[in-house]
Amino acid sequence: MLPRRLPLLLALALVAAAAAAAPATAKPTAYEALADFDFPPGILPKGVVAYTLDNSTGAFTATLDASASGTGSSVCEFSIQGSYSLRYQTKITGKIAPDHLTDLQGVSVKVLFFWLNIVEVTRTGDSLEFSVGIASADFGIENFLECPTCGCGFDCNDLLALPRQIASTGIAKLRLRGAF
Repeated sequence: MLPRRLPLLLALALVAAAAAAAPATAKPTAYEALADFDFPPGILPKGVVAYTLDNSTGAFTATLDASASGTGSSVCEFSIQGSYSLRYQTKITGKIAPDHLTDLQGVSVKVLFFWLNIVEVTRTGDSLEFSVGIASADFGIENFLECPTCGCGFDCNDLLALPRQIASTGIAKLRLRGAF
C-alpha cells in the first residue's frame, strides 16, 4: 500500500516545497494602491505606515506615522505654494474608485482663517479637483507627483540649509513665506 502512495506523497511534497520557495507577493504600498486608481502618490504625505482597502466597496483607511510630523503632534501639517496649509490626521478614511475619492475624513485645508475638510477629490485628465463641499479648486497633476513631508511640505531643503547658513555666516537669514 505504501509504494502506491509514495509517488502521490512525493508529488505533494514537491508542490509544497515549490510553494514555500516561491516569492510571496508583497502587498503594494499605499502610494502604489493610489496609482491603481489613477491617483498620483503626492496626494498623501510621506509617512504612511499602514493602510487597509476593501476592494469590493472601495473603503480605505491610511495611517500616518505620528512621529513624522516632527512636532510630536498627532497631525501632519505643512504649507504649499505659500498660500495653502494642509493638515492630515494620523488616520485618514474614505472611499476610492478610479479617478474618484469620496467620503474623505482626516484631511483639511486652511482657507483664510478657517480649516475646512476636504471631502472629495476627482481626477479629470491631468487635473485634480479638491472639494470642501461648498467650493472646490483645481490643480495640475504635476503638483502631486512627489509626496510632501510633514512639517515642511516641499520646502524641506530650505529648512535643512538654515543651520548651514548660520554656521557659515553667523547670521540666520529667514525667508518669510505667504501672501507678503
